[in-house]
Amino acid sequence: MKIIMQNLLKLQTLEFGEIQDAQTAAAIAELRGKIPPPILGHYDRLRVHGKKGLATVNHQVCMGCHLHVPLGVILTLKHGRDVQFCENCGRYLYLPEEPAAAQATTPPAAKPVRAPRRRQTTAP
Repeated sequence: MKIIMQNLLKLQTLEFGEIQDAQTAAAIAELRGKIPPPILGHYDRLRVHGKKGLATVNHQVCMGCHLHVPLGVILTLKHGRDVQFCENCGRYLYLPEEPAAAQATTPPAAKPVRAPRRRQTTAP
């Protein structure tokens, strides 16, 4: 499913790009051949209305409509089991690739050691 979303993202980038030449048209035709017809049909319906058919998800928010995406949808996207779309705007959802540095966890910083308090003695 990840390959389908990557192809759809490339297609969207080419179709909404400003440069349209013969080479771009050939690349668009090739990408359209790699995407299943039901997914391509839904994408084209959105495109006819002037909307992009694919939106990224950042911090559990659809970047197409800026509304919260349920956690179950995000987990399905992470595992790559199925194609998901936003329940509000209808765009296909895509999780951007996280850089390897962000995935590595850094160990928590050690707490500074405090010197024990001195007891103040009171005079009798």
